[in-house]
Amino acid sequence: MLIYINGENLDLNTFIKIVLEHEKVAVDKSSIEKVNKACEYVKKVVESGVPTYGINTGFGQLSTLSINKENTSQLQENLIKSHACGVGKPLEEVYVRGMLLLRVNALIKGYSGIRYVVIEKMLELLNNNLLPLVYSKGSLGASGDLAPLSHMALPLIGLGEVTYKGKIYPSHIGLEKAGIKALDGLVAKEGLALINGTQAITSIAAVTMYHALNLFNLSVHTLGITMEALKGIKDVFDDEIHLLRNQSGQQFVAKRLRDILVDSKLMTVQGELRVQDAYSLRCSPQVLGASLDAIQYVYDIIEKEMNAVTDNPLVFADRDKVISAGNFHGQPLALAMDFLGIAMSEVANISERRLERMVNSSLSNGLPPFLVKNPGINSGFMIVQYSAAALVSENEVLSHPASVDSIPSSANQEDHVSMGNHAARKASEIIENVYNVVSMELLTALQAIDFNHPAKMSSKTKKIYDYIRKEIPFIEDDVVMYEKIHLIEKLVRSKEFIRMID
Repeated sequence: MLIYINGENLDLNTFIKIVLEHEKVAVDKSSIEKVNKACEYVKKVVESGVPTYGINTGFGQLSTLSINKENTSQLQENLIKSHACGVGKPLEEVYVRGMLLLRVNALIKGYSGIRYVVIEKMLELLNNNLLPLVYSKGSLGASGDLAPLSHMALPLIGLGEVTYKGKIYPSHIGLEKAGIKALDGLVAKEGLALINGTQAITSIAAVTMYHALNLFNLSVHTLGITMEALKGIKDVFDDEIHLLRNQSGQQFVAKRLRDILVDSKLMTVQGELRVQDAYSLRCSPQVLGASLDAIQYVYDIIEKEMNAVTDNPLVFADRDKVISAGNFHGQPLALAMDFLGIAMSEVANISERRLERMVNSSLSNGLPPFLVKNPGINSGFMIVQYSAAALVSENEVLSHPASVDSIPSSANQEDHVSMGNHAARKASEIIENVYNVVSMELLTALQAIDFNHPAKMSSKTKKIYDYIRKEIPFIEDDVVMYEKIHLIEKLVRSKEFIRMID
């Protein structure tokens, strides 16, 4: 299937189809004229000799220096080479695919002055999965993602490194293996147009959001099974309670749990066994609902940024103007990704507390210590809780906002930066930890359920029980536990499982 983009129509679902499922991409014809129009305008600026930032001047603090017409191409190539200062581990390929896609989507809006042939070359790399090797660290998040986008741009002119069919090559060799020719060079404005933007932050953010949505759904279903395992009080999900709070996320979670647990025979009513449950059960709609509201806010920010123009300067051919401004600044995404990290950390925080209640025989409403038949000789799920607690603690450190930091750069010309790349990468790391914690809770809850009659589960939670139990049976005696933890995380991230609980 060929997906057409036009700078306006990219949403998260389409993004995921392209970057994760490797659907091919093409540019809608309506966008090509816009690109060509801005490109012709830049040519006129070059011919005029009028000093215009990014076209015939230096960059950053060197913007006061004029560049003669004969050196404008060299200026753009030098920019990319000098700004490729990334360090750390290479970014995952999915993020690099996203960077290429998002940069193309921004350029085809027609405000950058780049030749269409450059855009075609970027799509050629993407569609052939010949990917620039981009190092993960080195971006301040303003002026955009200069270092990572420079690494993305290098192979277009035969420089840098690429990955192709699982191997790393110098770009000129990788291009040859893929049957792709590098560009002959760059012309005025093109180097800056390729690297001035927020596409590294946005790509990491979009992929992270995709995982966050699936993870949140998993956490709600896992909560349902834990409620059954602990014979939780179902009255706390009463519709009227949550309508009185006026919080949409809370209302959604409560309704979802009513639906998930509608025919469960393991749930209890207020006063049947006890008059109230602990906060980690009783307040779960309020806590998870607040996280859901945060997720929705961040989702909206990301989708707006996916279709945004984040270049500088911007070419307004119809207005006969080139304006230098600040759309490259990553602050909207920096704040949003810090928020997402905090919201998802709380999902793990409350999940670990529920896990503790199941393994603690003084809190578990009749379950055996550490959920094993012969405690003492067996430790059961004791250290599962340790591991979950360690991840929750790590997330608390990672949740410290990156966006509150700023270090001036470029001789104080760029005196406030977003650190949005840090925020996005931290949020991604938090998501991985939360996946582990919620998977541990689910593994623990299923073990607890086996002491509480699985046949009495709701029809929806029983499907999850049956799906997991095909691969991970009840644990009679101590086993090598990490194997079960790794396997259940793999199972809950599978497309089949995601579809089953969607």
